[in-house]
Amino acid sequence: MSSGSRPDNERRPRSNHLISRRKVREFLADHPDAKKDEIVFNRWCRIVEQSDWRAFADVKSTFGTADQVGHLVVFNVGGNKYRVIAGIQYKADKPAWVFIKFIGTHAEYDQLRL
Repeated sequence: MSSGSRPDNERRPRSNHLISRRKVREFLADHPDAKKDEIVFNRWCRIVEQSDWRAFADVKSTFGTADQVGHLVVFNVGGNKYRVIAGIQYKADKPAWVFIKFIGTHAEYDQLRL
């Protein structure tokens, strides 16, 4: 083992990597009416970060209303009030990387062309 490398028996991450919560904070700052739902977004982030997704089927078992749209996944958040669109890089040997691409209200989402 070289200096700075990880020993073979060291634990690897067992939960997804969410990139990034900053987008949630920016959305809430830009949408003052959504501030009351901050706890909903924090719960969504926590569930994503505590999950171990290897395929879309894993996402669907965590969030039953999630939909695959092309190479992106659309999540309904806050009782259908908001949409989060994420690109997910699945990995066979470790949890996924989840990249938030868009957060918006249902009306803002309806204006998108996916």
